[in-house]
Amino acid sequence: MNARAPDDYRRTSPRFQGDNFAKNLTLVTRVQAMAKEKGIAASQLALAWVVARGEDIVPIPGIKRRKYLEENARAAEIELTADDLERLDEVAPRGVAVGTRYAEGEMRALNR
Repeated sequence: MNARAPDDYRRTSPRFQGDNFAKNLTLVTRVQAMAKEKGIAASQLALAWVVARGEDIVPIPGIKRRKYLEENARAAEIELTADDLERLDEVAPRGVAVGTRYAEGEMRALNR
């Protein structure tokens, strides 16, 4: 974690700390394996998964480099089968991530 830039939010995010990080990394590894089987990037699989949730859902990925913008845009071309979606829901069911989404102070600010 120390290799991250001083302003990288992952330095303070509970999901990227200690045991939480290790447990959440296993989820990432499983999604990466499925993406590799499909011949796509994990980010593309994740975006296609979100898009498949419904027409009223729009993913907003963070993008630092043009190559990621182009890679993410190609996710719109990916069609996941019902089996793909079922498998993703098994690999990473809702609520499986360990740790709160934001640090304690940020959580308090959200709950005002």
